[in-house]
Amino acid sequence: MNLKILLPFRVFTEVRNVRRVVAETAHGSFGMLPHRLDCVAVLTAGILLYETAAGEEIYVAVDEGVLVKSGSEVRVSVRHAISGMPLGSLREAVTQEFLTLDEGERQLRTVLAKLENGFVRRFAEFQHG
Repeated sequence: MNLKILLPFRVFTEVRNVRRVVAETAHGSFGMLPHRLDCVAVLTAGILLYETAAGEEIYVAVDEGVLVKSGSEVRVSVRHAISGMPLGSLREAVTQEFLTLDEGERQLRTVLAKLENGFVRRFAEFQHG
């Protein structure tokens, strides 16, 4: 398989001849081998594992995103990704970086939710008026 991990503004990594991929979803981890049927999965923040043709296991901490397998191509699109650290450090990074929203993000999400609710309410009033 050919694996490409995409971030919003760049390609994080691109690896050819990947033997397997293991990713985390809300329903648990699942693995993919080259002959698996095509699929789409919503990823949760966690550790993505892939095995190279040389048998090396590479761990990447990923934020929420989407995985798409089409033929031999596997595309992972996430907000953030971290690699090059021991597995324990990556697990800690997932907890600190991806699962804990900072105060600014919480405030931004609250404001956006209020804007969306106001828009929907006014749109519904317009439709019924």
